[in-house]
Amino acid sequence: MNYKYKAHPWHGISYGENCPEEVTVFLEIVPRDTVKYEIEKESGFLQIDRPQQYSNVYPANYGFIPQTYCGERVADLAREKSNKTIKTGDGDPLDILVISEHHIPRGDILLKAKPIGGFCLIDDGEADDKIIATLLGDKVFGQYQEVKQLPKGILQRMKHYFLTYKNLPNEPQKCEIAYSYGRDQSFEVIKTSIEDYEEFIKTKMND
Repeated sequence: MNYKYKAHPWHGISYGENCPEEVTVFLEIVPRDTVKYEIEKESGFLQIDRPQQYSNVYPANYGFIPQTYCGERVADLAREKSNKTIKTGDGDPLDILVISEHHIPRGDILLKAKPIGGFCLIDDGEADDKIIATLLGDKVFGQYQEVKQLPKGILQRMKHYFLTYKNLPNEPQKCEIAYSYGRDQSFEVIKTSIEDYEEFIKTKMND
């Protein structure tokens, strides 16, 4: 009752007191969505970024971890682990895919998740990590502690989606996966993105 305005999903919500073992997620997209929703950074509202180009759909519930940012530290981590040329981080909050047996009808909600791994996507030369997590308390997928324990097809479906979702006929492929990683490195990526966020906010306040 003391709040006059709704908290901004990126800046006004905590990543969680048990982070990185458990994280708060702002959900933007569910697998049945036929358009890509993305947070509008100034207002905090969801906006339509673009229609899905083809018949592919998101392979899991998709959103971001609040108060994270993919900047130079995340890019440095990707360079160190991949030995690839990476221009920078993608300048967005850290993306996360949340697996669950439960049907979540829409985005624009918060949930708790347990990171179990991820992969480093390079999108047009920028580091764009995708953390993979399970919904906290999920009785089917909650048993998995490491991404390598998941059924093989789940991870393949995720990788295939992000390798192809921006492809257009007669254009070069924009995305590649530099490497995959397990739970411990996902924790490192999350903590690094929090450090990038703190630097990002400090810089914005000094502008």
